[in-house]
Amino acid sequence: MEQKEIGDQEVKEIENQITGVVLQHHDRLGISITNQGGRLTISNAVIKRNDPSKVFNDPIHGHVEMHPLLIKIIDTPQFQRLRYIKQLGGTYFVFPGASHNRFEHSIGVGHLAGRLVQALNERQPELLISRRDILCVQIAGLCHDLGHGPFSHMFDGMFIPRARPGIKWKHETASLAMFDYLVEDNDLKPVMEQHGLVLPEDLDFIKEQIAGPPNTDAAQGQKWPYKGRPEDKSFLYEIVANKRNGIDVDKWDYFARDCYHLGIQNNFDYRRCLKFARVCEVDGQKNICTRDKEVGNLYDMFHTRNCLHRRAYQHKVGNIIETMITEAFLKADPHIQFEGSGGRTFTLSTAIDDMKAYTKLTDHVFEQILNSSSAELAEARQILQNIICRRLYKCVGQTQADKPVSVTQEIVHKWEEELAQSIPQTGSQEASLQPEDFVVSVIFMDYGMKEKNPINNVRFYCKNDITKAIQIRKNQVSKLLPEQFAEQLIRVYYKKRDEKSLEAAKKHFVQWCMDRNFSKPQDGDIIAPELTPLKASWSNNNEGEDGGDGGTRGTNCVSVNGQKRAKTKLFK
Repeated sequence: MEQKEIGDQEVKEIENQITGVVLQHHDRLGISITNQGGRLTISNAVIKRNDPSKVFNDPIHGHVEMHPLLIKIIDTPQFQRLRYIKQLGGTYFVFPGASHNRFEHSIGVGHLAGRLVQALNERQPELLISRRDILCVQIAGLCHDLGHGPFSHMFDGMFIPRARPGIKWKHETASLAMFDYLVEDNDLKPVMEQHGLVLPEDLDFIKEQIAGPPNTDAAQGQKWPYKGRPEDKSFLYEIVANKRNGIDVDKWDYFARDCYHLGIQNNFDYRRCLKFARVCEVDGQKNICTRDKEVGNLYDMFHTRNCLHRRAYQHKVGNIIETMITEAFLKADPHIQFEGSGGRTFTLSTAIDDMKAYTKLTDHVFEQILNSSSAELAEARQILQNIICRRLYKCVGQTQADKPVSVTQEIVHKWEEELAQSIPQTGSQEASLQPEDFVVSVIFMDYGMKEKNPINNVRFYCKNDITKAIQIRKNQVSKLLPEQFAEQLIRVYYKKRDEKSLEAAKKHFVQWCMDRNFSKPQDGDIIAPELTPLKASWSNNNEGEDGGDGGTRGTNCVSVNGQKRAKTKLFK
C-alpha cells in the first residue's frame, strides 16, 4: 500500500474512525505520520477519546459495557431522573416484583440497539455501517424514554389528556425536548464531536429514531422524509422504534425485563432474532428481515405482548389504581409548583412545556401529596391514602361492544350518565346512583398495530436465497392463529363501597349492557335472571364452546335462572 504524508482531511477521517480508547497500527491505514503536527493531532484525537467505558451488571442481559459517550449521557440529571419513574406505573401496587424503573430499561435498550446494529454490520459489511451509525443508534436506544412522566404511561395516557384536553402530547415528544435540553444543559456537543459525531446531522438522526420523521409538511411530502440518514440506510430506523411492524429492541428489552419482574413466563427469545436478522431490499428500501423459519417465534412475540397487557399492563386493579392516582393529580395540579427556566413556575400539567421543570417530575409527586399538610391538597391526599389502605373503587363488570366504538371523554361521560339512569325494569330501586360515582375505562387489546396483523408487514428470507425478501401469510403458518388482532374492552367501576350500593351498581351495569346491545358480562348469569325481559342472545340455550349445541349425547339442557342444567333421560 502506497504511503503518503498526512493532511488535514486525512486527520479528519482518522478522527472520525476513532471511537475507542486507542488507535493502533496506523501504518495499516496507508499513512505515514512523519510531521510533528500530524503526530500531535492524532495523539490529541486519541487522548480526547481516552474516556473510560463502564460495565453494568444487568439482571436481564448480564454484563453490559457502555461506550464512554453513553456514560456521559447517563451521568446527567436528566437521565438519572429515570431512576425514579416506575417502568409499569401503578402495576407495582398489584405485582410486588414490578419495582423496576425506566433507568434500567433504557440502558437495556441502548445495549440491545448496539448488539443488533453490530450484528448486521458483521454479517453484511456491504451495508457500510459506520461507527458513527452504531453510536447514534445506541444513543437513540438509551434516550428513547427520556420524556416519560410520573408513573410512565399513566401520565401521558390518562393525566395529560384530562388536565389539558386541548393538546396532543406524547412522551416521545417530550423525549426529543428532554434530549435537546440534556445536550445543551451539560454542554455535550463538544464531547459528541470529540467522539466522531457530526452535528447537527447526527442529532437529527438520533431524534428521528426516537419519534419518527419531522412532522412538517415539507418532510411528509417527500418520498424519503428523514434528514439524519439517506434512504440506503433506511434499516437503521427499524432498530429502536420500528414504525413498520413493531419489531424493535425496545420491545425485546421490556418483554424480558417486565416478565422477569412480574413473575410471568416469557416465551419469546430475542436472541434468535439477533442471530437471523439480515437486511434485504423491499420496495426500493432496505429493511431488516429474518429467516422464514422464525415466523412462529415472531407470532410468539406479539402473543407475549398481548398476554402482558391482559395479565399485567391492563390488570383491572392496576388500572383503577392509576385512575385514582390521576384523580389525585388533577385535584393537586393547581397547588403544586416546580421552578423552571428563568425562574418561572409550572404546575404538574404545564411542566411538560419546560424541560427544566419537567426534570423535577418523578414518581415522588405521589409521596409529596401523600405527606403534605396543606388544606388545598386535602382531597388529593385522601384519594392517595385510600390507595395505600386499599380502599379502591370496585369493578362491577366488563363487557364488549359488537363493533369497536370511537371513544372520547364526552362518550365516557355520557356512558357514566347512562349507567346511573339504567334502572332495572323489574324490582325495586335499591339505591340512588349518581353518574360521578361510576368510572368507565375503555381498554384496547391488540398486537401493536390496532386491528392489523403486524406479521403482514414483516419480510423473511430463505436459506436458499438470503438476498430475496418474501412475505408469509397467516394461513401458511397455522390455523390456530387469531382471526382478529384487536378487541375493545369496556370496564365499569363504582366508587362507593357499601354492599347495597355495589349490588345496585352491578344491576345497573347489566341493564346498561342489555340496553346498549353489549356482550354479557362474565358474571351476568348471576344478575341477568333478575332483569326482564332477558336479552335473547344472552340465553345459554344452544350455546357451546365447540360451536355445537353445547350438550352431550343422551342429555338435554334446560335453562334455570339463565344457567344450564342437565336433564337426563331415565328411560329410553
